[in-house]
Amino acid sequence: MSALLFSGILFILLSRAVAYNIIREYAGSTFFDRWDFYGGLDNLTLGKSLVSGHLVPYTHTVAKGNATWVSKSEAMNQSLAYVNSEGHVIIKVDNTTNVPSGQNRNSVRITTQDVYDLGSLWIIDLNHIPFGCSVWPAFWSYGPNWPQDGEIDIIEAINMMTNNQMAIHTTPGCTHTGNVDQLGVTGSTTDCSLAPGCVISETSPNSYSSSFSEAGGGVWATQFDSSGIFIWFWSRPDVPPSISQANSTSSMDISQWGTPHASYFSATCNISQFFTPQNLVLDITLCGDWAGVPSIYQSTCANAGPTGLCYNDSVVGPGSPGFDDAYFDISYIRTYTSASVVPSTTPTSTSLSTSTLSPSKAQLSGSIRSKNDFTIALLAMLAAGSVVLLTHGLY
Repeated sequence: MSALLFSGILFILLSRAVAYNIIREYAGSTFFDRWDFYGGLDNLTLGKSLVSGHLVPYTHTVAKGNATWVSKSEAMNQSLAYVNSEGHVIIKVDNTTNVPSGQNRNSVRITTQDVYDLGSLWIIDLNHIPFGCSVWPAFWSYGPNWPQDGEIDIIEAINMMTNNQMAIHTTPGCTHTGNVDQLGVTGSTTDCSLAPGCVISETSPNSYSSSFSEAGGGVWATQFDSSGIFIWFWSRPDVPPSISQANSTSSMDISQWGTPHASYFSATCNISQFFTPQNLVLDITLCGDWAGVPSIYQSTCANAGPTGLCYNDSVVGPGSPGFDDAYFDISYIRTYTSASVVPSTTPTSTSLSTSTLSPSKAQLSGSIRSKNDFTIALLAMLAAGSVVLLTHGLY
């Protein structure tokens, strides 16, 4: 391991001691107040326009996504977006309409009005995740001037896959270090500007499909930091106390979370260069240029219909039972900042800049557990020859 990478890992170990202050909770009856509904055809999953933020994960030429992302009023009227009797937020694909050939099936895509800068932390607690033949759900983020502003895929899977996968997409110059300080398995591409992006496959059980909800759901946390982008996943029985015992006003201590499931270090991808403040997105599309690629679709959905084609065999026709599991059940999404002063959140579309303090300065203001801990880590960094890190905010 290079001295630069080793010192980068030490730096993030220090960063993980940061205490995060809550910015916002999206939950219950007010969940949808600060999200915008897309309101139009999914014309984004082939070629991925600048608005969508996604890159094409494969080079096949296939149909665009076969979903229509409806407006807020349509989603509410059609019960595709609502809060159930338990106070959980439901976002789903239409499973009641008999869709004729040539038409799309209705679904939902929403984007936060709030924008989150470096130094932020995002936590999503789900009870159910969409799955099924043709179904392509995602929880992700993107900068407004894509692709220069980067994309982070936190939850993304298709059809009847059994495991979630995570990824980042950037312009040229950002690479991934491979299977270093992470639990997930790195894909074949480590150049994050290439079509697949830098994919990391989840190895922990129950991260997708029916097993996710059967285990009680689970939680993802994403640290968006100048030292790197780090994603954790916990199935319900494994959610750490710092999260399970938190409420809508609690701060968040991430120091006991352990090794992330995906780690994208700034040592090989300058996060401040390749990512700007990010909007969060939840969506469910159908088929498209990943789920709908015939060979990929048939690998898990060969028995879905007679043609072997995603649109013909899954989208067209009755919505039930094919789309009965195509929904998000969300307890909450909470966002946090490591800045010492929480930014104002009063204006509807204010950019929530959370980079007032560098992570190291935030640590020096009280997040390091003891002077001893800091001294040991600092000496290790010096031994690794990481003088460059000292010029980036430790003093």
